[in-house]
Amino acid sequence: MTTDLWEAPLDDQPASMPNRPADPEAEQILAATAMQRPGIVDDLAMQGFDPADMTDDRFRWVWFAVEELSASFKDGEIRYLPVARQLQAWRAEGRIPTVPLTEDQLRELYNHAQPGTEGWYADRITKKAVAARMVAHGHASVLRGNSAAFDPDEDVAAAQAELDGIVRAGSDSETTLVGDLLADVFERAVTPPTNDDKIPTGFIDLDALLCGGWAPGQMVVVGARPAMGKTTFGLGLARAAAIHNNIPTLFESLEMGHAELGNSIVSAEARVALHHIKQGIVGDDAEAIRRMATKAAKIKPAPLHINDEANLSMATLRGRVRNLVRTEGLRLVIVDYLQLMQAPRAESRQVAVSEMSRQLKLLAKEFQITVVVLAQLNRGPEQRTEKKPMVSDLRESGAIEQDADIVILLHREDAYEKESPRAGEADLIVGKHRGGPTATITTAFQGHFARFVDMARV
Repeated sequence: MTTDLWEAPLDDQPASMPNRPADPEAEQILAATAMQRPGIVDDLAMQGFDPADMTDDRFRWVWFAVEELSASFKDGEIRYLPVARQLQAWRAEGRIPTVPLTEDQLRELYNHAQPGTEGWYADRITKKAVAARMVAHGHASVLRGNSAAFDPDEDVAAAQAELDGIVRAGSDSETTLVGDLLADVFERAVTPPTNDDKIPTGFIDLDALLCGGWAPGQMVVVGARPAMGKTTFGLGLARAAAIHNNIPTLFESLEMGHAELGNSIVSAEARVALHHIKQGIVGDDAEAIRRMATKAAKIKPAPLHINDEANLSMATLRGRVRNLVRTEGLRLVIVDYLQLMQAPRAESRQVAVSEMSRQLKLLAKEFQITVVVLAQLNRGPEQRTEKKPMVSDLRESGAIEQDADIVILLHREDAYEKESPRAGEADLIVGKHRGGPTATITTAFQGHFARFVDMARV
């Protein structure tokens, strides 16, 4: 084998770049073993091995050639001659950007095969690839930190997101025969589920509909027209989780500040008129002061994290969630509201909102938390006689409806007709419930106390 070819540099890295960790021996042995046992290509793929982790282009293209030829040679050796022909054909077509190994070099490479050890060598390559991504991330962080355009909020959040991607999720699961699922199905059918992993919503009938409350990995969309009480409802969900059930919760408010949110929380918990708190006249009511003091003792230790950053991006939110999941065991995130979030660059507003919706769903799945997103509806309800909202009224993107596991629409008749016989009532219209029933749940809206409550508590 031509020595200078084997020892040629892997790529033309800039001098400023740190050396990339690599394991040439493992790559050489794995490429050779693939020619002798082509079945390992599929076997290792099922275990999550990615040939892109091989740093030497020549060995990687040998792997790709074996992958291409394996359908014809699955039960036997491919050897080096068919691989050489495949590589030369690809080279002639312009598909290979580097000079591939020659037939003589492939013959020598073939002698390095070590059948039975491919899993071990694949792990060595994968570990080196993770190390390489770590080094690249560190170098990129240095450049980002030294940049005159450095933005602490955006750049730190982006670095955290990149760090999460350094270790790729493995793919070691295999297909399952449907018959193997039956035993678990029958066990679930006769065993009532527990609510250990559920988050209570604060509404008895809604919890019953959801089999105990919000579930991990769900994205819930709460839609309403302006002035229907989206923020009040969202705060109610946060209070039910954090204050009443000690569940770590993050409330992201893009519209209201800390002071307003604090007023609303105390008003709702202590049943003290919100406008009295704002006017500073609660001191005239000793009983109200007593209730506030009593509830303050319960509110103070609650794991309710509130952020009122007006310019919230997905990168910043993801970084904050990642930190709180790790340090506080975060389980519920409430965003108020979707259309106010900083949209990514896109060809249209609809595409941008669709991307944010998808990222919020992925956030829920990745961290196995519940993400409740408040969203504004278009003017559709106001153009209909009965004024009731529909799921299709979600503003700017149908992707919001598609990504959501649950869609709840808020409706109050007295918002349109002050003298309505249903004044003080609010409907929670569960318009979408993936894997469960839909329904309309009637609650009481106590705007003076900044809260929605079960009708039974009125």
